[in-house]
Amino acid sequence: MANLIRLKFHDNALEANRDKQILAENGINSFIANEQLIQSDWLLSQAVGGIQLQVFENDLERAKQILQDYKYNEEYSLEVEHTIENPEFNFVCPKCGSNHIYQDEKPGGVFGISWLILGFPIKISKNQYHCYYCGNEFTH
Repeated sequence: MANLIRLKFHDNALEANRDKQILAENGINSFIANEQLIQSDWLLSQAVGGIQLQVFENDLERAKQILQDYKYNEEYSLEVEHTIENPEFNFVCPKCGSNHIYQDEKPGGVFGISWLILGFPIKISKNQYHCYYCGNEFTH
C-alpha cells in the first residue's frame, strides 16, 4: 500500500480545495490535512505546516505535473474569449489580446498639477492602461 506524501502547502482552504478538484478531474486521489484545525484557529498554521495537500506516493510526479500545467495554462487561458462587446477603447491588451481593459485615472503631472510652460501643457507620459484578465499594465 502506498503512503501519503505532502504535495503542496496552502495558506487557505480555497486554494487547497481548488488543487484537490484539479487533481480529481485528472483521476488522482488527494487529501487535505489540517484544514479544519487551521480554519478554527489560523494561528496554528505555522505550527502544523499549513494546510497540506497530500497524494499517494506513486501519484506524486504526475500530480506535480498536472498542477504545474494548470498554473501555466491558467495564465494564458484568459485570451480573446474574454472580450466585451462595444468596448470603450478600440485596441486590445498586447499580452493576452483581450479588450477588457481600463485606463488608469490618476491625475497627470506632479501632485496632480499639470505643468505649464509658456501657456502650453506638457504631457509627461502616455495614458496607462490595465488589463482586467491578465493584469498587464501598458501604455497606449
